[in-house]
Amino acid sequence: MRYRIGVDIGGTFTDFALFDDHSGAVHTHKQLTTPGDPAIAVIEGTATLCRAAGIAPGDLGTVVHGTTLVTNAVIERKGVPTAMLVTRGFRDVLDIALERRYDLFDLRIRFPEPVVPRALRFEVDERRGYDGRELRPLSLDGIEAALAGAIAQRKIEAVAVCFLHSYYDPSNEQTVVDWVHRRFPGLAVSASAEVFPFMREYERWTTACLNAYVRPVVDRYISRLEQGLGSLGFAGKFLIMSSSGGTLTAEVARRFPVRMLESGPAAGALMAARHGRVLGLPQLLSFDMGGTTAKGCIVQGGEPLKRYEMEVARVHEFKRGSGLPVKIPVLDMIEIGAGGGSLAEVDERGTLRVGPRSAGADPGPACYGRGGRYPTLTDANLVLGYLDSASFLGGKMALDLEAAKSAIRQSVAEPLGVTLERAAWGIHEVISEDVARAFRVHASERGVDYRRCAMVAFGGSGPLHAVRVARKLRIPRVVCPWGAGVMSAFGLLTSPVGFELVRSHRVGLDRLTPNSFAEQLERLANDAMQFLDGAGIPRSEARRSFRLDLRYDGQGYEVEVPLPDGAAPALLLDLPRLFAAAYALVFGQSFEDWPVEIVAWKVEVQGPVPGEHVSYSLAQGNTTEPVVKARRPIYLPEHAGAVEVPVYDRYSLKPGMRVAGPALVEERESTCVLGAGDVAAIDAQGNLVIDLGEAA
Repeated sequence: MRYRIGVDIGGTFTDFALFDDHSGAVHTHKQLTTPGDPAIAVIEGTATLCRAAGIAPGDLGTVVHGTTLVTNAVIERKGVPTAMLVTRGFRDVLDIALERRYDLFDLRIRFPEPVVPRALRFEVDERRGYDGRELRPLSLDGIEAALAGAIAQRKIEAVAVCFLHSYYDPSNEQTVVDWVHRRFPGLAVSASAEVFPFMREYERWTTACLNAYVRPVVDRYISRLEQGLGSLGFAGKFLIMSSSGGTLTAEVARRFPVRMLESGPAAGALMAARHGRVLGLPQLLSFDMGGTTAKGCIVQGGEPLKRYEMEVARVHEFKRGSGLPVKIPVLDMIEIGAGGGSLAEVDERGTLRVGPRSAGADPGPACYGRGGRYPTLTDANLVLGYLDSASFLGGKMALDLEAAKSAIRQSVAEPLGVTLERAAWGIHEVISEDVARAFRVHASERGVDYRRCAMVAFGGSGPLHAVRVARKLRIPRVVCPWGAGVMSAFGLLTSPVGFELVRSHRVGLDRLTPNSFAEQLERLANDAMQFLDGAGIPRSEARRSFRLDLRYDGQGYEVEVPLPDGAAPALLLDLPRLFAAAYALVFGQSFEDWPVEIVAWKVEVQGPVPGEHVSYSLAQGNTTEPVVKARRPIYLPEHAGAVEVPVYDRYSLKPGMRVAGPALVEERESTCVLGAGDVAAIDAQGNLVIDLGEAA
């Protein structure tokens, strides 16, 4: 079918984009998220957007969904009571963790609690060695009574099966999974070797436990969505975004919900990378700022950086090691609690603090008029003149300027003894500096110099802060795509069905033959392709790419080596050279006479990119606004006060036009703020390409 909808749920707004693959027209919509049940906003917004586009929901061929449901369930501990079946003697691995302090000098150091409490971890008689040899046969004596008691007393709904060295031989785990399905059919079961067959047991078991913990929650949520969309008449394909940038069928998402931890943000980073490729900007920073969080992702060579581990539920937001480790393929993003709904307050030290707490969608910022009494970043941007109470969301949602002023005056301006405007500017500047500081750390850890990058800014709040953040980072160019306020929803519709598989299998290069090497890669690819078969992707249309984690024999740290296209037997002969080059890039030298071993094998399979050869443009209707539709005063720090600036209508700007700052460029879902000396050019795709001036 010709119509597809992308839906991205944020903390404040749920964003929608509808693509017409025949005409190339794009329709957008933004609706307040319904925190009590996010599915309500998805269903209502889909019906609203279809009406606006003049089609019926039954005309939709595909709905692609990005959600923060899994992340929120873990952070807020709103998963289900979960049990764990673990190899005897290893019950306490989740508590022992890595025996690593993330802060050597904090005497009150805290770690996040495992999602499975110790009382619900049941030891199973079984044991395999690191090479798969059976050291103790499997016995389930007493396990049935233990699970029955946990169901009766603790109301468990899920169980994780986690055995030692199951990544090498998963047969014992699979036997137990089949047994649980027969004896306790109501339990959701996750096996660690299926969720992520990785050799380090703490990370593998934590990932499996998190998968089990949220599995019933995700299953019920997807069922509500499928039923609600079905009641509208939708009968097409329903897909869900994964953390790695591919989309999953509902069935695969139900099996592996842990792969959805960074579902929505990944779509925006992919879309930023696509803009970079089109504009010839191979190295850039993707900057996504919505109502609750800001996300940054580095794009190099036209592709977002990727990693295979992340942390959730950190005790300290910026301290690595203070969260629960998750081993999944994920785009390498940094996320901080900074967005339009970030609450501003004067802390116990008498200084201004903004975020990470957010007003969310209910009640939202004070200016929304929904009962919010505390000031937020959106309130500050309204008081500064960057937002207009009459044109917010294209005039569909009026903002209460007086409520915003009152909230900032009472909570910030009066306690600090400053004017209302200075208080509002302080809120704006604190967020910009927090974002810039987080991005600096992120870039330094990855050896990237932002001064050689461009920035692609999007999200409802991204264009409001992009130029200010870029100037702090000394980024010379900022791109604000059309439809920036809903760009993550666009990204959902340009992401192919895909699946990544990582499997630990240690083997020295000297023990491999060209044929055994090729067979290992082919077996891995076939296992991954099974997940695309369910989505109806012909194997002849699938693309696949391989990467290997290699290290010198005796080391404890691996280096990833992408395999170039070519015949697998020939690649084995070239591996020592490829590894030496990758190792030297990281450590500055390599050791040609040291034996090398493969630690992990990785494959990514993807179907065709949807709409890859279609040129899309925003459906604007009849644009009657003049290019400069108004003038209004805005606060500029370099002028220490308000300056009247032109307000440009984004939809009236044509390719080739230029806009000199200071100025505002308004569209329905976002507003771009240009500072003094900045110049924005409209390119052939309708993007704002901003070259920064020298203003402080």
